[in-house]
Amino acid sequence: MVHRGRPRAFDRHAVLAIAMRLFWERGYEATSLADLTVAMGISTSSLAAAFGSKERLFREAVDLYVAREAIGNHEVLAAKTAKDAVEGLLRRAVTRMVRKDEPTGCFVMLGAINTSPENRAIVDYLVTQRRAAAEAIGNRVASGITEGDVAEGTDAKVLASFYAAVLKGMALSSRDGASLKELNRIVDCAIAAWDALAKPKQTTTCRENS
Repeated sequence: MVHRGRPRAFDRHAVLAIAMRLFWERGYEATSLADLTVAMGISTSSLAAAFGSKERLFREAVDLYVAREAIGNHEVLAAKTAKDAVEGLLRRAVTRMVRKDEPTGCFVMLGAINTSPENRAIVDYLVTQRRAAAEAIGNRVASGITEGDVAEGTDAKVLASFYAAVLKGMALSSRDGASLKELNRIVDCAIAAWDALAKPKQTTTCRENS
């Protein structure tokens, strides 16, 4: 007769969502295993059996957050022009940074700040996620160049880095208490800079003296 292990008495996805919220609100290092087990309503041994370790739990929490936040981004990035797409992405991010009944800011931006050296792998994991966001913006700008709504010669990577930096700044501002109105004003300013940034690189030509 085969004896099977006792089934888990909890919903793995549900407790992962609880962990995600806790990590998002407090950050990786400020969230202890005791904090997690109490909030998730499971024992330390159950947490280890289901997720392996605190670091692996954090990574799964980040993946859950990214998957949840990415819903709808494809449609936003498919806007008629690259400028509209980037503005839509920024506006959408703003509404998510100040949602009611959710931690403020962005988990990917704020989940591991000023961590100790032994947790460098956690920082690197979030850096990878942030780079993916900048890459998505850069790809959309590049498409705009191909389609003709962004001037040829525009440095798509620099433009993407600028708007990714705006996202990072707004994440911190929202955590500091910035309102939806204040964040949207930041977006207004960022988009006002588009025409100055989305243009060919300046080149220098020399004329021979006559």
